[in-house]
Amino acid sequence: MKFFCSISVILLALCILAGCAGKKPVIEPTAAADSNATVEAPRDSLRAKFLLTIYQQDSATQELKTQEFDAVLFSVPGKRYRMELTGPLGIGVASLLWQEEGWQMTFPTEKLYMKGVGYMVGLLNNDGLPMVHIHQVADIFDGRLLPEVYEEVAPPEDSTRVEGAIYAREKTGRFFRFAKEGEHVAWLSRMGRGGKTETIHFNDFKQFEGVETPSNIIFELDGEKFLEIKIKKVTRNKSFSSGTWRLNIPKSFKRVGE
Repeated sequence: MKFFCSISVILLALCILAGCAGKKPVIEPTAAADSNATVEAPRDSLRAKFLLTIYQQDSATQELKTQEFDAVLFSVPGKRYRMELTGPLGIGVASLLWQEEGWQMTFPTEKLYMKGVGYMVGLLNNDGLPMVHIHQVADIFDGRLLPEVYEEVAPPEDSTRVEGAIYAREKTGRFFRFAKEGEHVAWLSRMGRGGKTETIHFNDFKQFEGVETPSNIIFELDGEKFLEIKIKKVTRNKSFSSGTWRLNIPKSFKRVGE
């Protein structure tokens, strides 16, 4: 199950990522008589290709080891998503399909699968396979890096204060801090599982079809890097085949948690 444990690390990383991404809508003025009214502009479908690298320390040798996965995300924001992870030689590692009526995820190498409903993907009350906010995971590839709604708060007056950081609270009441370099969010940090500090660094902003997005994203727990994402390409206004929105689960696969 060693390889499956790596998938658990991926889901944990995505969970942290999900907590830091946002869905702040793009709005534009309406032609109505009320000049203060706004309407939400439609968000385009997109396909993102990226490289995902996991950093794990061997418990016996203390050696830092890495695993790399090629990944692709097919996204029709708010409607449906498909994510594919492949390992060496193009071998499929994991497939995720999320739709409004339900979601399913398969791990072909392990002959395992998961199913559920709602926008939270994963196993409830399971630290190995935590719940992931699928909309927020997809949003980071669209340059949406902060929580959907938040308010700035006063920084602490003790030694824990980080100079240059902006302190804030999201609508759920959870506190976080972030910093900017110019117009870009440079990093975001908050207290996570087990009292560990979770930090995401956003680097090398690039224009992906007109949208500025960090092409290099590094995840840390208590200052130790454990995951890195390098976005290769993002294309928008894509039309996907009907097969994209079908995910077959063989009868020989066992459901995770059973």
